[in-house]
Amino acid sequence: MGGESATRTAPRSGGGTGTRPAGSRTGQRLSGLAVALGIVLFLGGFAWGALLYRPFTVPTSSMSPTIAAGDRVLGQRVDADEIRRGDVVVFTDKEWVTGALVVKRVVAVGGDTVACCTNGKLTVNGKEIDEPYLKGGVAEDKTIPTVKVPEGRLFLLGDERQGSLDSTAHLTDAAQGTVARSAVEARVDAVVWPWKGMLERPTGFGKLGAISEQGPLSTILVLIVVGAVLVLGGGAYGPVAKLFGGRRGVRTEPAGAR
Repeated sequence: MGGESATRTAPRSGGGTGTRPAGSRTGQRLSGLAVALGIVLFLGGFAWGALLYRPFTVPTSSMSPTIAAGDRVLGQRVDADEIRRGDVVVFTDKEWVTGALVVKRVVAVGGDTVACCTNGKLTVNGKEIDEPYLKGGVAEDKTIPTVKVPEGRLFLLGDERQGSLDSTAHLTDAAQGTVARSAVEARVDAVVWPWKGMLERPTGFGKLGAISEQGPLSTILVLIVVGAVLVLGGGAYGPVAKLFGGRRGVRTEPAGAR
């Protein structure tokens, strides 16, 4: 019966009883490097983000449509002298509200003269400011008398100009509605929940001087995503190589063959 065509499967390599890692040595090394690099990028991105950014929840609609009530934003920690016209900032001021953070847009800094409105637009130092992030592109209906902002202070408005309790609601205060630069906790870079992305750059203020650049949040997100992909891809190499290697590693031969 030894001549019959009965067959059996046999592994291609007959040596050794130990289990050898799937895939080539080069592939194993590259997958290990990918996982190690991915961990560094992933954790490094999170650490960088935690160092530079703080999360805040915006409680009111005064910054609508840029930021809606209940939106979660990321604010970059910045020094007081880094704050520029057009920035959306998070600050505290007991003259405005006690024990709570406020989110508004800086429209004038120390030394500026601000007023409204000319041709339906806010004016700073006599220049009309284009503000495309406002509803309908019109600054507001209410009048802002001419205010000279003291050095070291900021004049702030909400993007929802008609309903925002901003500097215009505090014009009779001793500081004429202005807030100290040192009161700023962070500069808002992005709306992350629900995801709306990076805030629009306030280019209308560029005619008055430099505006702030976007923070490194986009770079941080890329590092985190690339790191996750490398970890998952490198970790999957072994199982994938074993799966396909197992399929190629069997052959048939006659049952009686030796």
